[in-house]
Amino acid sequence: MSSEEPAGPAVAIAMKGYPRLSETFIAQELLGLQRLGLSFAIWSLRHPTDGARHLMHREITAPLHYLPEYLHDDWPRVLRGVARAFARPSIISLLGVVLRDLARDRTRNRLRRFGQACVMARELPAGTRHLHVHYLHTPASVIRYAALSRGLTWSFSAHAKDIWTTPDWEKREKIADARWGVTCTRDGHAELKRLADGPDKVALLYHGLDLSRFPAPPEARALRDGSDPADPLCFITIGRAVAKKGFDDLLAALAILPADLNWRLVHIGGGEMLAALKAQAETLGIAARVEWRGAQAQDAVIAALREADLFVLPSKQAENGDRDGLPNVVMEAASQALPIVATDFAGIPEFVQHGREGLLLRPGDVTALAKALDGLSRDPEWRAKLGAAAFARLEAEFSAQAGLERVHRALTAAVAGKGDGAP
Repeated sequence: MSSEEPAGPAVAIAMKGYPRLSETFIAQELLGLQRLGLSFAIWSLRHPTDGARHLMHREITAPLHYLPEYLHDDWPRVLRGVARAFARPSIISLLGVVLRDLARDRTRNRLRRFGQACVMARELPAGTRHLHVHYLHTPASVIRYAALSRGLTWSFSAHAKDIWTTPDWEKREKIADARWGVTCTRDGHAELKRLADGPDKVALLYHGLDLSRFPAPPEARALRDGSDPADPLCFITIGRAVAKKGFDDLLAALAILPADLNWRLVHIGGGEMLAALKAQAETLGIAARVEWRGAQAQDAVIAALREADLFVLPSKQAENGDRDGLPNVVMEAASQALPIVATDFAGIPEFVQHGREGLLLRPGDVTALAKALDGLSRDPEWRAKLGAAAFARLEAEFSAQAGLERVHRALTAAVAGKGDGAP
């Protein structure tokens, strides 16, 4: 594809990797925008690493483009992009931004972002009018540079790690250059608003959940109370095996549950810490009770939620500052009327209210986590009450459609050159 081609969607939506099983919220948004009639192309900085795909990914029909993940992977393509960038009048302003960024972040990754941006700017169809990007760190750097090169507007959706691990100077300058931005938790919104160049530059916009993709909750669950060794209570947790999920705390809490409580744990997700977590379970003597299912497609996730008795996610802040937003898996658990045990941290309390939809604990408090799991395990009626409340809150206040319509209006306005504030 060359920049002289007239055809192509007016909006390009970029992200670090596509498709990813762990980013159902992005797939949900793309499919929702497609159903609302937005014409867009998808640009990914990386090829997928997951072996499976969600059904949503198969339904998304937008053109899909991959940038060279490493510049040496396709150096002729990179050279063509760089040569085209230097032939544009915008090269002076683009180099000014890139060199200023490089002076404060002297890494190969910064140069890689510049190279990827040059490729994207060259290969965007001539009809492209606006760029939108998920995540404010690496992907937003590529899109910012590409937009500068082509003289286009751009916007962003910020989520979690990108907010809390990106330096203030970089967030501030990206927000200033973007047309608008959205983020999905109150904490994240407050942080970005603090750095924004205008009060309406960044909006709070929950992902919500598209309940049309989920079956109704089970009419009734088995009244397990952990007393029967032949029918143990099933805890489920979902998420990549990374520090911020707190799975190490979960294993530690499970290891100190009373001996008369019969339970098993199902974990769904890939991640860099899986081997360490499995070793921890062995050391704690609970490995036989833990099932590591790896990354799973949406239908398998839903089936596992329907079989479980209780959902648990003890999120916390990682040593590098990384933290969750409002994890979609919390709302997915609510879609099947599961009670939720989680931490009073990041975006989780924006959905889960302590004592209403579940129990919220102090991050890192293993003893309190074990006590909460023990108490709920022995009281199936309490679990049913909390699970029903979680489903009711999801239905009433966290529908995805309203947020999708706001993003659709903002992107449509950006293509038309109208509207400067966030949706």
